[in-house]
Amino acid sequence: MALQPSNMGTTLDLQFWPDPIIAIETSCDETSIAVLHGRNILSNVVASQIEMHLKWGGVVPEAAARQHAESIVPVYLEALEKAGNPDLTAVCVTNRPGLVGALSVGVSAAKSIAFQKKIPLLGVHHLEGHLMSPLGDPEAKMIFPHIALIVSGGHTEIVRVNAPGDYTILGETRDDAAGEAFDKGARLLGLGYPGGFAIQEQAKLGDPKCYKLPRAIPKDPFNFSFSGLKTAMLRLVESEASAISIPDAAASLQAAIVDVLVAKTINACEESDIAAVTLVGGVSANVELRTRLNAECTRRGISLLVPPLSLCTDNAAMIGLAGSLRLQAGERATWTLDVVPNADLPKRPLQ
Repeated sequence: MALQPSNMGTTLDLQFWPDPIIAIETSCDETSIAVLHGRNILSNVVASQIEMHLKWGGVVPEAAARQHAESIVPVYLEALEKAGNPDLTAVCVTNRPGLVGALSVGVSAAKSIAFQKKIPLLGVHHLEGHLMSPLGDPEAKMIFPHIALIVSGGHTEIVRVNAPGDYTILGETRDDAAGEAFDKGARLLGLGYPGGFAIQEQAKLGDPKCYKLPRAIPKDPFNFSFSGLKTAMLRLVESEASAISIPDAAASLQAAIVDVLVAKTINACEESDIAAVTLVGGVSANVELRTRLNAECTRRGISLLVPPLSLCTDNAAMIGLAGSLRLQAGERATWTLDVVPNADLPKRPLQ
């Protein structure tokens, strides 16, 4: 049945910083630097640490920070060269939330650039970068208000986005995030790291109905819980032992995660009387999630906006998009800008 909200939302005339800026993202295990001119992404260089962390089966914070320190200058030079070495007028950097050591490398680099070039400095919330990432498609039209489903490594949240900077968290995970459930399931099945892609590839060959896994949909229609699913996967692997079908188990796990993500997002639309959705974060690259959410939105007359695949995982372009809006609104950081490992989304609309 099509959703017929009283307020269909509207597209806003978003004002971006009009001159070239540089953006830095080092919150976890990607060293990324981008150059933007307004909404146009001139370059977006990402140096991944996946190969290094693969041997440990997950991100080691100290190793991640050291690798950021080694990669930051080469990535900076490459980003500038690919952008045509424009005259930079501001620098934005992720300073919250994330791994303290990793964030510190990015913030230190941003301060150095701002000091050397005598240009404004601005700290950006990592999740706000994800929320603005669909704007990296120059043809994308973002409707306000809309419901955003954020699914990245350590975050699973449903957010009502009233306008850039004006966010209301409707639901979040009570324990583990969807990305963590993918990673844990992949480790249990011997598929390695990163888990999301490995599960997706195996699931293509499997039957999602083969193994019965729990769908954690409590009475609260918006919050998530994936710890029970992780426990169920452990018990499945232990009980089936060598008889387990890896493709079927992967498909069953993926279906359990996607079912919950889609159901709660649609619940949020119906309860909030909103007919527009964005899907953002690293897990938004999952093909099954995109396909299922698109099908459910189409069936109900809900518009769906998803960023290009290159802007789903952590990257500096999304930080530049969010930062550009805030720079244009007059926001600036001082030299005391610090890193914050845990931080709520800002809740005030941009002025």
